[in-house]
Amino acid sequence: MAVVTMVLPDRYPFVVAAAMSTFCVSIWQSLLVSSYRKKAGIAYPQAYAEKTQADASVDAMKFNCAQRAHQNTIEHIAHFLLGIFVTGVRYPTVAAVLGFSFSLGRVMYTLGYSSGTPDNRFKNGGVVALVSNSCIVLASLWTTGEMIWDYFN
Repeated sequence: MAVVTMVLPDRYPFVVAAAMSTFCVSIWQSLLVSSYRKKAGIAYPQAYAEKTQADASVDAMKFNCAQRAHQNTIEHIAHFLLGIFVTGVRYPTVAAVLGFSFSLGRVMYTLGYSSGTPDNRFKNGGVVALVSNSCIVLASLWTTGEMIWDYFN
């Protein structure tokens, strides 16, 4: 069995900081969802307001939108974090920039979405998270390919 020694680049702490920013965004989203849940009067364990509740109450609709924005972040976060940690091994600046832009994009996405109008999620910069996510997937695939290439050469 081969032993692999990994030396992290000098700028890798910025990759870690960018990853931690996603944690902060997720906590903020949780608090936002909780505040909308309280305003809408949606009791636990109900994950979303029923359609009739959302149609009858702006607060219930905002709760659903905030909950969906948070859930969407959770759906993307695992592969995004893996992508920035892999990319950061060779390209820490690229990984850190994409990590921070993902977090900023998630904030803009959430603010737009939780306005109660779901179409607002991609207005005012919400698409930044989508672009950052797509770029980190490509960058991590590239980095993985480079590492495998180097291993065999």
